[in-house]
Amino acid sequence: MSRSIDQQIAQTQAKLARLKSRQKASETRRKIIVGSVVISNALREPDKARALAALLRRLVTREVDQKELAGLLEELDDAAARAKPEGGRS
Repeated sequence: MSRSIDQQIAQTQAKLARLKSRQKASETRRKIIVGSVVISNALREPDKARALAALLRRLVTREVDQKELAGLLEELDDAAARAKPEGGRS
């Protein structure tokens, strides 16, 4: 039996929705991986901690997001404070 055009359209739209969902999940996973690498690296290197904290403070403007990042910003500030003073570099 042949499917009607409406059935074919519905089936194609459902497939497209599934593909879009997979694409979004992949993009989210990629962001999680990159964020994890950036944060862990910044927490080990004071200059990077300072730069990441400054970037987040400048670009994260929604209050709910700022509250979510408060603990991370504290950690980054602590990591940045471990840097040698400007005059102490060789």
